[in-house]
Parts: sequence; C-alpha cells; structure tokens
Amino acid sequence: MDFSWKTELASEFDKPYFQQLQDFLKKERQTETVFPPEEDVFSAFELTPYSEVNVLLLGQDPYHDNNQAHGLCFSVRPGIKLPASLINIFKELKDDVGFDIPNNGCLIPWAKQGILMLNTVLTVRAHTANSHKKKGWEIFTDYVIQKVNEKPEPVVFVLWGKDAQKKLNLIDTTRHKVIQSAHPSPFSARNGFFGSKPFSAINDALRDIGKPEIDWQISNIET
Repeated sequence: MDFSWKTELASEFDKPYFQQLQDFLKKERQTETVFPPEEDVFSAFELTPYSEVNVLLLGQDPYHDNNQAHGLCFSVRPGIKLPASLINIFKELKDDVGFDIPNNGCLIPWAKQGILMLNTVLTVRAHTANSHKKKGWEIFTDYVIQKVNEKPEPVVFVLWGKDAQKKLNLIDTTRHKVIQSAHPSPFSARNGFFGSKPFSAINDALRDIGKPEIDWQISNIET
C-alpha cells in the first residue's frame, strides 16, 4: 500500500473489526485457497496513491477462479482468459471510444492513470463467490470511499450496478461527478450497460474538472 494511503487509513487498522477481519483471513488461508494472493490484496492502493485518485471505479467481489484476481476490480492477470464482465467492458469500450480489444485483461495501465479500481470486498475463497462478504471488508472500503469523497478537488465516481449504487449516500454529489449504469455482467449488461458510453463520459467529466483524460487502450502483450 502506498504511504499516502497508509496515512489516510491509519485509524482503521487498529479498530476491532479490522483485527477480526485479519484473524479471519489468517485462519482462512491456513485451510483454504484465498484470492487474490496476500501480496496483491492492496494492489489498488499501491498503484494509485491517494493524491492521484481522479476516478473511483467500484467493483464488488474479486474473481474467484485460479490466477484471475490481483487486487484491481475487473482486471485479470496477463495470460488469463477474459471473464464475461471484462469482455462486456471491452465491447462497450470499442463501441464507445473505438477501443481495440487486446489479447489480455490486465488493467494496471488504468490504475496508473489515476483510477482507483476498488472492490467492495477485497478477498474471496477459491471458487466460492461472495464467501468473504460481511466479514468486515465493506466497513473498510466504505471508509475508503469516504476518504476519496473528502478530497478537496472533484473526483469521478463510477457506479455500475445496484450494489455499487448503494454507495451513493457516501458521495457528495454537489462536488463530485457520478456516472451510473447497469453492471457489465452477462446478467445485466443488455439492460443498461451496453450503450451507456461510460468511458467517454468519464473523460468528459475529467475534462470538465481540469483533470487529464484516460487513455483507455490496453496494449497487447507479446506471447
């Protein structure tokens, strides 16, 4: 985790809920496979320092199949088959901004451009969706959202799906830009994600607040 985030979040680490969460994860890792690997749990906070957060993209549960999750919402490691939600994200990108669909789904370049790619829950048991839900992560990530909301300059919050949109009450919409639509999962993408053009909307919002636009293009990785 970048030092700036350690400073902003320091008060949470000693709270009982966070200690209980760490105890749960320690026991869980002793008997189960947990994703992402321990060293990647806070990758979003390492790649996007607090001062550089211009966009907060909110996901939900980490991917729970082998070698997928690496600490950034919607992103997978290079060489891993694209999950359905990410395929839909890339389809919308192509329709929205002329994106060339790459041979990988590693979204680290987005994180390095100021997008905090935050899941509401940061860990999951292998092959068991939502298995670490309501263990304490939501309290922590709500606090993260609140800290981003406290930034003096405007931020673009991107809320896809009903679960993400429940966090709207944590955001001062009079200061910040909020972009909402259906979730890109196969269950909802055709009910309001496809055609919503969120990526051009994010860049329009960034331009309005005097922040650099995102270069959405992900480069192919040589195999």
